[in-house]
Amino acid sequence: MSPALWYALVGALLVAVAFAAFAAHTHVVRRLLAFNVMGTGSFLILVGLAQHERGPDPVPQALVLTGIVVAVASTALALVVFRRWFAATGRVALPEDDTP
Repeated sequence: MSPALWYALVGALLVAVAFAAFAAHTHVVRRLLAFNVMGTGSFLILVGLAQHERGPDPVPQALVLTGIVVAVASTALALVVFRRWFAATGRVALPEDDTP
């Protein structure tokens, strides 16, 4: 197996584990961390699948770099929103959805 395929497989494993953690937890910071790990897994998949015999494809690499910048900015925004939500409600977990 090539190293590029290993990157893609590890990325798929990260996405699967992070999705399970995202679904299992109601704590907002744990969900945010799981969402960031899912993003990291998708970046690994893109980088792993963009390798060729001629060398790496620059378009997926540019997409990954742009995605990293967007992920950092959205994480910062989510932390600010979560902090305001905690100040308003005093809770750190999401309410349970009781509607059918």
